[in-house]
Formats: sequence, C-alpha cells, structure tokens
Amino acid sequence: MNKKNSNPGLSPILVAIDFSDYSTKALLFAAELAQQLKRPLEILHVVHDPGDSPGYYSAKKAKKQLLRMEERAQEMFNRFTEKVANEHTSISILKKPNLTLVSGLPVTRILEIEKQLKPYMLVMGSQGRTGLSHLMLGSKAEQVVHLSKYPVTIIK
Repeated sequence: MNKKNSNPGLSPILVAIDFSDYSTKALLFAAELAQQLKRPLEILHVVHDPGDSPGYYSAKKAKKQLLRMEERAQEMFNRFTEKVANEHTSISILKKPNLTLVSGLPVTRILEIEKQLKPYMLVMGSQGRTGLSHLMLGSKAEQVVHLSKYPVTIIK
C-alpha cells in the first residue's frame, strides 16, 4: 500500500477501479471532489483471485506472460492512472495519486481497505446490470453499498 497522503489530517476519498470506462468516470468524479474538498485521493485496485479473474491481466507478448499477475496489474494500474491524468490535466490531484494495489476478492478487499483508511467516502463505478445477469452475478458495487460503514457513491 502506498502511503503518501498529501493531507494526512483529513480522511481520503477512496475510489475503487477496475480499468473499465465505468471506473474512469468514478475516478474523475472522485478526483474532482477530492480536489474541491482539499482531501487526499486514494485509488484502489483489487487483483482478483485467479479463480475469479476475468482476464484483465493477460499480456499480449509472450515475454510479458512471465510476469506475475500482480506485477502485470501494477503495470496496468500505473498506465491507467497516468492516462487519465494526462487526459484531464486540469485535475491536478491526479498527477501524484496515492495508489493501493491488493489481491483477493474485490468486495472483501475493498471493505478491508475501507476499514483501514476510514475514508470520507468511497466511490465506485457500476455497469448497472439488470435482469438475469444481475441475479446470476450480483453487483460488487451493490454489495459494497450494503456492507460499507461509510458513504458510498456509485457512478454509472
């Protein structure tokens, strides 16, 4: 976990991302809010357990396939946050973000990190699935909303 809190006296805004378009929107919302409120921004990515992994970390080149999943995820995490920062230069808090990368089941790990950080609020993106896909898969965002002890904002 990276601990370079720009304002250690204030609880951070925690944003959980998965590199999707939904998490880009959540990151932008959280960053703008953190900047306006002068609160630190903590960006979290959970590396899924292999049994739950949707394939986000597959490498294109054979040489890179030798990297451990966590190393690949960290590489993608850094690239994702740099890309968002470069595309949104007016949001200065994105230039040197606090990044946290952990492994495990997303809902469980998000709640564990939330408990450690005691954030001002948690922000997540959501696809907003409905119908059968929602019943079969459930919603990580919805689970976090129900289990969190802190305010949660879901960005669609």
